[in-house]
Amino acid sequence: MLKLDAEYWNNRYLDKTHRWDIGYPSPAITNYFDNIEDKTASILIPGCGSAYEGEYLHKKGFTNVTLLDISEETKKLFLARVPDFNDFKVEEFFNLEGQFDYIIEQTFFCALNPNLRGKYASKMQTLLAPKGKLVGLMFEAELYQDHPPFGGNKLEYLPIFKPYFSSINMNLTSDSIEERMGRELFIELSNL
Repeated sequence: MLKLDAEYWNNRYLDKTHRWDIGYPSPAITNYFDNIEDKTASILIPGCGSAYEGEYLHKKGFTNVTLLDISEETKKLFLARVPDFNDFKVEEFFNLEGQFDYIIEQTFFCALNPNLRGKYASKMQTLLAPKGKLVGLMFEAELYQDHPPFGGNKLEYLPIFKPYFSSINMNLTSDSIEERMGRELFIELSNL
């Protein structure tokens, strides 16, 4: 298995081999947040990569958005596009502290080594504020076994999240981009 560390991800962005980057914010996520009225809600986007969703939220007036990635290169690229953004952290996700009203899942889960999925679910629960929600997209497709993006399906995901969340909604979305239609689940997980 590859060592999926900061050097690996910096190189993916430097050599432009981060193939699942669609180049704009995902419609399923923008449509969800277009219905959120509280622009002061705290939002985390871990493993944000190019952070198109973060840019979208920032431009829509959300004032409490935190971006997180292990790659310094992603921060440089993002701030070149959005120089007035001020909360982009470069650090390891599992070391992050704090609580957020919303955490956005957008190609982070599939970028982690699959043996970290239980740890991911546990950490997400810890990072969510009371009544907070983990929302976003996960692949409903078998992808790669030896490098990201790693795939999976709802039946595999449910046992990972059930110990940590009392409300789990995972359904195929009709808001996928054309290339992913029928292969993405929109998720909304919480402890209400």
